[in-house]
Amino acid sequence: MGQARAKDLNNLIKGYNMMLYFAGAMIVYEPTQECVTHFWSEGKVKTLPVLSSNPRFIAAASQLRESCSDISKCREMMALDFKRLFSDQANPLAPPVSSFYTAGEVYTEGPDNSDIASFYCDHGWKPCQRLPDDHLGMELMFLSLLLDRFIANEDADRNADIAAEILRYIAKHLLSWIPEWQEKMQENANTLCYKGIATLIYASVEDLYSLLSDSVTGY
Repeated sequence: MGQARAKDLNNLIKGYNMMLYFAGAMIVYEPTQECVTHFWSEGKVKTLPVLSSNPRFIAAASQLRESCSDISKCREMMALDFKRLFSDQANPLAPPVSSFYTAGEVYTEGPDNSDIASFYCDHGWKPCQRLPDDHLGMELMFLSLLLDRFIANEDADRNADIAAEILRYIAKHLLSWIPEWQEKMQENANTLCYKGIATLIYASVEDLYSLLSDSVTGY
């Protein structure tokens, strides 16, 4: 891969990483007024840092542009959605944990996360203990770590290995359940904010998989 092409790829990955950092935070933490002001009032969700021809990405951008039309009520509506979708321990409507989807929708606290925990361990990463290892926020954080390693490394052969490992991780631990989670988000979220965030996560992971697949063949 030429230097110019590698630089363009790295810039694209940085853009996707920024979006996933934002989206992941919205899944982990209940939205604050500062968050709504920063991302919605100041228009940041209307100018995403990358362009994509992926129809799902285009749909996500449209949902986010149209979301939060009433800024005065936006934070309250998003907080209610957050509770309904993620933090109602009795019956969360769209649990952001892979074990809910891969274990026949049997949701329990402290699911068997040994598989993904081993993946983290193999790469020398210790997730925080506040959330399950298979929580989407944790999985996206780990993806961000792998992407940062890819960007920082200048050895072509080593980068091909890192890209291959990222592809394996995305296929096994993200695209294996995010499509079903995203469907639940579209069905159950009351706000376009959270519908758009879910679609953005799905589309961004798809795009990263496509970009890195192309990069592996280009080395």
